[in-house]
Amino acid sequence: MTLMIDTLRRHAATHPERIAIDPAGIGAPISYAGLLGQVEAMAATLRTDFPDGAAVALQRDHGTGTTVLELALLEAALPALSLPRFFTAEQTRGALTASGIAAVFEDGEGFRRRKATPAPLPEGTARITFTSGSTGDPKGVCLSAEHMLQVAGSIVATVGTHHAGRHLALLPPGILLETVGGLFATMLAGGTYVCPPQAALGLADPFRPDFAAMLDAIEHQRITSLILVPEFLGGLVREMARSSRRLPLLTLVAVGGARVPPELVELAQSLGVPVRQGYGLTEFGSVVSLESEHPVGIGSAGQLLPHVTARIADDGEIMLSGPQCLGTIGHPCAGGEYATGDIGRIDAAGQLWIEGRKSNLIVTSYGRNISPEWVESALVMQPEILQAMVHGDGLPQPRALIVPTHADADIAAAIARANSRLPEYAQIAEWQEVGHFTPMNGQLTGNGRLRRQAIAAHWLAGELSFSKQLEAATIRDRLRFLAIPQVQAGLSGTISLTVYRNYLAQAWHHVRHTVPLMQEARAGLAHRPELVAALDEYIEEETGHDEWILSDIAVAGGDADAVRRSAPAPATAAMVAHAYETIRGGYPVAFFGMVYVLESVSVALASQGAGAVAERLGLPPQAFTYLTSHGALDQDHLVFFANLVDGLQADEDRAAIVQMAREMFALFGGMFAGLDLEASEYVAA
Repeated sequence: MTLMIDTLRRHAATHPERIAIDPAGIGAPISYAGLLGQVEAMAATLRTDFPDGAAVALQRDHGTGTTVLELALLEAALPALSLPRFFTAEQTRGALTASGIAAVFEDGEGFRRRKATPAPLPEGTARITFTSGSTGDPKGVCLSAEHMLQVAGSIVATVGTHHAGRHLALLPPGILLETVGGLFATMLAGGTYVCPPQAALGLADPFRPDFAAMLDAIEHQRITSLILVPEFLGGLVREMARSSRRLPLLTLVAVGGARVPPELVELAQSLGVPVRQGYGLTEFGSVVSLESEHPVGIGSAGQLLPHVTARIADDGEIMLSGPQCLGTIGHPCAGGEYATGDIGRIDAAGQLWIEGRKSNLIVTSYGRNISPEWVESALVMQPEILQAMVHGDGLPQPRALIVPTHADADIAAAIARANSRLPEYAQIAEWQEVGHFTPMNGQLTGNGRLRRQAIAAHWLAGELSFSKQLEAATIRDRLRFLAIPQVQAGLSGTISLTVYRNYLAQAWHHVRHTVPLMQEARAGLAHRPELVAALDEYIEEETGHDEWILSDIAVAGGDADAVRRSAPAPATAAMVAHAYETIRGGYPVAFFGMVYVLESVSVALASQGAGAVAERLGLPPQAFTYLTSHGALDQDHLVFFANLVDGLQADEDRAAIVQMAREMFALFGGMFAGLDLEASEYVAA
């Protein structure tokens, strides 16, 4: 029996009707009395299903079922692997195998069993979490229930139970910080945990959070507390400033995961957002320190939680003492003082200040030491810059990799403004525009921290491959495509059944030309056997996919025969016609630019949109075979595609592919823009 179940029993006895779990309209709220019964019943079922105490995994969206399962697994004493939904298939397989997972709980009812060899987990393991830190070989960190609940209890003791109102789960499911600092702390304090699916909060598209939708949710659900990463805080306060809206019910907004620019904190405070910065590590249960309600100055990570102590080593590294994780899989914790790898200081008031990562320190050729986080914070404060990574060890001045916020961003002007706030030795001398850093591509942690080694390996290691040049060259075209309202609606799931069927109709009209287009390109490239072989593989893979779409239309209640007889919309016809004209006009290799657009877009539509639309419309999986199958297929295809085009050395080949990709982003976007979001009747022609 855990502290959590004891607490739930106490809450159920003292205020049984108080709402414990609120899915915010996606299902019915659950009172503390109801939650206690559901957790106890599910824990009993889990003990029956897994009598040997086997480790299980969760890879689910937020919701009532996920929350109850989290609490029941804690009570049943089953080791649970937390798998963020943004993990790649390879990351997921690796974590499942390393952890010896016997079953996986995914969205929906029940679980799927898997054959597994039990892993050497430390005794008492309640949670396994794979950090996506700075190394390329992440380890599964094992935490006990007692440790996690001790951290959650320290958070409650530090902030007080008067903040236990309505906490909204904004961080992705599977993130330890949200589980411990959000769910567990809210339950211990007797508050309400608000946990709708990510799509309902404007987070269906990982590239472009819809901060207006996020603000709507916080306001309409009367939220009083949040845990945010700096990117979310920045987006929210800028939307508040733009719209002149305020959130007077908020009493606590904890921000962690990465350095927060002081200017952003000042802006948030000026808008009435009660920001408190914090600091933590997975090995210490996710939270180590948190600012007080009335901090002195801006920029500290606050006071250490009651159960932790710290000192600063001679080289500036922060050394922590206190309860730690049980170890990693196969490697029990040695105990003792823990070297964090972060540099910082503790002031006279006992506040902890984080000044950078020890291993990240840049030393210029002039001998100046620069913490890249400091310069990055100045860069991302500019509205045009979404993400930045500063590098340049051994160079005269630092350089930056920049991800623009929107398609028309003036990055040069933004960097000039950021430089004006920095001393000359820390100013950005050169910059390069690149694709997004995301958890899905392994360049960002779930908490929003840059995975510097992975980013450097992708963008800075040697001569940039053509596939990476293509990604960078089309980033603004992709941003313009993603900004189309119909694309946003599809990714968030906020479309009607009619619109979904109309989308499938247009998809059929262009997908039925995929194989003929490939055959035309093959004929034009007959003298290039390596490309002919690739096209043969594509043709074999793509044959019959148009029939999948017709089947989806029928399952979704549409008229597949009517679609087969219909004419394409003008925008769809224009996209297909342009592809034929380009191939027949002497540039058959340009077809691979179309491949890049359709396959990269389909991964996002499948991984984000299909699930959101299915949940909203209540359609069975058989109505999404085209999208979901393409999502899995095209992840593999993109690897194949990169290997293929990286072998193309001729400038004219590369130029043709880049040009076609840019044109296809616009033409494919036109197809989406032509969908009527207000359509109330199915339009097949």
